Amino acid sequence: MPSPLENQVRAALDGVKDPVTGKGLVASGRVTGLVARADGKVGFVIETGVGAADEPLRKAAEDVVARLAGVSAVTAVLTAEAATGARSVPAARPAPQPPAREEIARPARGIIAVASAKGGVGKSTVAVNLAVAAARSGLRVGLLDVDVFGPSLPTMLGTVGVRPEVKGKRMQPVMAHGLATMSIGYLVDPDQAVVWRGPMVMSAVNQLITDTDWGELDLLFIDTPPGTGEVQLTLVQKLPLDGAVIVSTPQEVALADVRRGVGMFRKTQVPVLGVIENMAWFEQPDGSRAYIFGKQGAERTAEELKVPFLGALPILPVLREGGDAGVPAATGDSNAAEAFRLLAEAVNEALGAAPSKPAPKIIFE
Repeated sequence: MPSPLENQVRAALDGVKDPVTGKGLVASGRVTGLVARADGKVGFVIETGVGAADEPLRKAAEDVVARLAGVSAVTAVLTAEAATGARSVPAARPAPQPPAREEIARPARGIIAVASAKGGVGKSTVAVNLAVAAARSGLRVGLLDVDVFGPSLPTMLGTVGVRPEVKGKRMQPVMAHGLATMSIGYLVDPDQAVVWRGPMVMSAVNQLITDTDWGELDLLFIDTPPGTGEVQLTLVQKLPLDGAVIVSTPQEVALADVRRGVGMFRKTQVPVLGVIENMAWFEQPDGSRAYIFGKQGAERTAEELKVPFLGALPILPVLREGGDAGVPAATGDSNAAEAFRLLAEAVNEALGAAPSKPAPKIIFE
């Protein structure tokens, strides 16, 4: 059952008219992902049609909700989708051009995309633990989750249900385990499926980047969705990426995507800082290693592509347990925590003046 505050918010939003249909925003189906918390913090998504021209609509919606008794903060995310019942005329397709970079304030000294090009290889687990390990070394670190369809950062950091505060017109990062974090998972109901088309996804990613007050960071890690599509190109356009770390398993079906991922970053002039092989082996009770997904495939592929190989991580229960419990393994003193400390050190060094320095060798005793 909706709470009384949620009902008040819906009624208020229906008082804001959709310029296309003339109906209220809720009645026209424009409002999705509405969350109204007991502490008065409200968040919702407005699906609109003409991008920047709809900013006054978002502002009007935020203002009308902010005036409600019991509302302490409002966050509205504007998407860019064709309005219901409206028909757009397809524009002539332009000739392919390299993505143009839009200048925005740099949120960190180093901005690193953690990518996989294929799902299911543990990319988000690696991204979270890399960021935590870097923060434990004394750096100011941020972590941005732009996997709009499968945001896992709130679960892995134990921040499910947390909503970012808004100061002025900018969202404040959610702090967790020494990290400044932001995710679409903080803005939508975790039980609601995100069914958005490309323009809506791009608008949401753009707002996560530009509407977050990151402060002054040393490193910003970006957990990207699998693949080599629109989100990755949006990142290249919006942020001056300093490098990419590619995560893979040793099996050939994943390595084919590694090659595509390296190719994409090279085409967009983003340096590939290295490849991490995840789920490299499983250590059996007698101490022997079972190479379930193949042996050293990512290492060989990195060598073929002439990119650094940063290290291999075995299948470790502590990584799964930490991710499920919201306490990343890198926060502890296990072998996994030490491995991520070395990996974070290698990534940070690759951003510096000596990128040719060999990565530290990771050994599991």
